[in-house]
Amino acid sequence: MAYLESLRVFTRVVELGSITSGGRDLRLTPAVASKRIKELEKHLGVRLFNRTTRSLTPTEVGKVFYDYACKALESIEDAEAAVASFSDTPRGVIRVTAPLGAGRRIIAPLVPRFVDQFPATEVHMRLSDRKVDLMSDGLDLAFFIGTPQDSNLKLRKIADCRRVLCASPDYLEKHGTPQTPDDLLNEDHNCLLLRYPRSPEYFWVLETADGPRKLQVAGKYDADDGDVLTDWARAGHGIVNKPRFDVADYLKRGELVEILAETAPTPTMFGCLYPHRRLQDPKIRHFVDFVIKHADLGE
Repeated sequence: MAYLESLRVFTRVVELGSITSGGRDLRLTPAVASKRIKELEKHLGVRLFNRTTRSLTPTEVGKVFYDYACKALESIEDAEAAVASFSDTPRGVIRVTAPLGAGRRIIAPLVPRFVDQFPATEVHMRLSDRKVDLMSDGLDLAFFIGTPQDSNLKLRKIADCRRVLCASPDYLEKHGTPQTPDDLLNEDHNCLLLRYPRSPEYFWVLETADGPRKLQVAGKYDADDGDVLTDWARAGHGIVNKPRFDVADYLKRGELVEILAETAPTPTMFGCLYPHRRLQDPKIRHFVDFVIKHADLGE
C-alpha cells in the first residue's frame, strides 16, 4: 500500500507542479510527500523530477512513468469499484468540486449526513467558480450550474435552477428601478458580472414575451467569485444575476430586492458530471442519489 501511496503522490505532484501542493491535495505534509517521492526514485533507480529553487518539472523518464502510473491507479480504482459493486457498499474517498455558492449552500451541508450514513466513505471538496478539469485535477464528481460543454463525461441533471435579478434598496433608490430589460443597458446602471478566463457568462439572457433575449450588459467591476458579487449588490454597488437559492435569505430579509420579475433570467441546470467509468462505483452513485434526494434549492 505504501507503493500505491507513492504513486498517488507522484501523479499529483506532476499535475500540481509542486511537492507541497501535491502532498496537501492528498492530506500529507510536505515532508511526507517528499519522502514518498524519494522512495519511489530509489525504488526505480531513476530521477523523476528536475528540481530548481523555483520549479519542479518531470524528467523525460518521469513523464513516461507518469502515463503508466495514471493507468495503473485508474485500473486499481476500477477494480475496487467493481468489487464494491457486488455489495453495493460505498467506501473510499470521493473527490468533489462545485461552484462556491452551490457548494457552500447545497452540497456542503449534505456531506456530514452522507458520511454518517456511509461511514466507510470520505468526501474531499474543492470549491471554485472557475471551470475545472475533472481528469487533470484528479476529481470524481463535478457539480455545476449552467450548460456543461464536455461531452466526454456522464451528465446527470438534478434540477432546473431559477435565477433572479436583484439589487439593494439603497441602489434602487439612488439609480431607479429598471422597468424593462432595456433599462439594464442604461449607463446609469451597474451590472455585476461573474468573469474569469474562458468564462461563458459575459451576457445575461432574460425570458421575455417574445422569447429569450440576450443582453450585453456591462458594469464597472466584475469578479470570479459569485459571493463577492452578492456582497457588492448587498452593499448597494449594482445589480446581480444569481440563482434564487443563492440569495433567498437576503430577499426574505429585504437586503436585496427582486427586479424585472416578469422578465426573469432564463433558468439554468443544476447537475453533475463524472467520468463514464465511475458509473459502477457505489460511492459515486450513492452520493449523487443522496444529493438529488436532499438538495435544498430554497424555492
